[in-house]
Amino acid sequence: MSLEHEEETQHGLLLGSSDAVPAFIEPNVRFWITVRQSFIQRLLQWTELLDPTNAFISVIQEAWKRSLATVHPDSSNLIPNFFRPAAFLPFMAPTVFLSMMPPKGIKSVILPQVFLYTYMTAFNSINGNRSYTCKPVERSLLMAGAFAASTFLGVVPHFIQMKYGLTNPWIRLLPVVFLVQANGMNVYMSRNIESIKGIAVMDKEGNVLGHSPIAGTKAVRETAASRTVLFGTSALIPEVFTYFFKRTQFFLKNPGSLWILKLSCTVLTMGLMVPVSFSIFPQMGRIQSCSHEEKIQPSTEETEIFYHRGV
Repeated sequence: MSLEHEEETQHGLLLGSSDAVPAFIEPNVRFWITVRQSFIQRLLQWTELLDPTNAFISVIQEAWKRSLATVHPDSSNLIPNFFRPAAFLPFMAPTVFLSMMPPKGIKSVILPQVFLYTYMTAFNSINGNRSYTCKPVERSLLMAGAFAASTFLGVVPHFIQMKYGLTNPWIRLLPVVFLVQANGMNVYMSRNIESIKGIAVMDKEGNVLGHSPIAGTKAVRETAASRTVLFGTSALIPEVFTYFFKRTQFFLKNPGSLWILKLSCTVLTMGLMVPVSFSIFPQMGRIQSCSHEEKIQPSTEETEIFYHRGV
């Protein structure tokens, strides 16, 4: 039996169902609704769920946490290994490092950006809200547009650097600014359909009350904000460290140590910032019932209703 099939079977047993892939989204959603965690509690939770080994094998002892780490709350399907939250850091840290390297040619500029935004577009789409219906062609076109726009925005500052050089410190920081903008835009574009069609909103028991574009817009906006914090911090701190490190005697004697320092700083910063960014907003967002569309308000007497934000 394959590992993936084993995980599907165990998840089905966990839910008390005989099916390998359950048809209901309630169990994981109910967890996020009922367990109202503070930021620190969410941070500790994500620190455990983001163990990179969970991308391929589950080492979490509690079956429920294993489910949270590998199963999509909206569809109850297993998330593909390479796009589970636990795989985010191992893929992104070296890619961000390469994408921030000084340009040495066209290939060194384009290839890291292509890989970065190919992965980010797929990750954002797969881990976004999936409670709406969307045709495969429609989703593919949306992802292609997000990838193309983000990649173009990502390469612009490097071409500027190639033309004007790296002597000006503001020009050196352009890739950081564009990285933040491109990743925020990527979230908006790859998940824009959530704002158009709306996402499922629920009461505290997990009963779906309808689909709300207002909730979809809020979910996308919160995720985009968390991405800008993540990539802005992860790109800026290594640049600041290397800027001062290049003025030390140690660097003058060991110039090759610069890239080792920058790579180590990028991995360390992203390692700290990924759980922080995933924890800024709760997985299950809340909106006051009176703020929703008029067609949804009569569906419940509760003062607030819930929506799955996605990762």
